[in-house]
Amino acid sequence: MQLIINGQQQSYNGPINVQQLVEHLSLQNKRIAIERNGEIIPRSSFSEQLLNEGDQLEIIVAVGGG
Repeated sequence: MQLIINGQQQSYNGPINVQQLVEHLSLQNKRIAIERNGEIIPRSSFSEQLLNEGDQLEIIVAVGGG
């Protein structure tokens, strides 16, 4: 399955949900926001949101500091 993540095409085997993608990218303990095809995905539904071939995702990681 081909996904476009932050403008970069990436390949994954078989169906994958947003939670699995987050874990694959080692972002599970980070403050993130994910947009799929122009719509924000609530964190509470990451495990329910199956990704589809060609989905375009933007993943933003919040960085703290002063």
